[in-house]
Amino acid sequence: MFTGIIEGLGTVVSVVPGQQGQALTIGADFDLTGTKLGDSIAVDGACLTAVKLSGRQFTADVSPESLRRTTLGDLRSGGRVNLERALRLGDRLDGHLVSGHIDGIGRVNERRREGNAIIIRIDVPKTLSRYMIEKGSVAVAGASLTINRCDDAGFDVSIIPHTAHLTTVGTSRVGTRVNIETDMIGKYVEKFVLKGRERSDSAHEEGASGGVDLQFLHKTGFL
Repeated sequence: MFTGIIEGLGTVVSVVPGQQGQALTIGADFDLTGTKLGDSIAVDGACLTAVKLSGRQFTADVSPESLRRTTLGDLRSGGRVNLERALRLGDRLDGHLVSGHIDGIGRVNERRREGNAIIIRIDVPKTLSRYMIEKGSVAVAGASLTINRCDDAGFDVSIIPHTAHLTTVGTSRVGTRVNIETDMIGKYVEKFVLKGRERSDSAHEEGASGGVDLQFLHKTGFL
């Protein structure tokens, strides 16, 4: 698990293609003391496993699934990435619960200044926007951000100077592809409700009712 609070930036040292996946070596801008082989590190929000360590550099294997679902396949030597090591039990949860499992890819559509902040508009498919709410949380390239406004086509976020300085989000240009992880709570709630609807429909067909279904949720004030 992660928090979406970026520890620092990294620089891509090398990208070595394999038979299907690839090996990604990254040099961190911060001390990796305490990091062990097998530890999880989020690279632009995607959870990877450190398989080699040398000073401030680590290597991770990237699977074909990760290449399909994330922007990791876009990385080239010299590219900059957001880095966060896994949350330790007892740490402060300053961002929000982030799994490091990318849901899909968004694209920066617009950026403009508003006071001390940069407002960034990111377009996403409806399969992602359905889980977004105004003032809800979203992870963009691994950074925990608050949604200002959202619709079926995308969402707006405010990037304060601190976030702009410490992450790649603040320097992203129009057209940049970014990893998106939506709030996992919304996905669990949707599955729970849909399963409840299926059970309710089945019980109705059989002339019986029981357990937690949509009727129960309405009756008890949850919906």
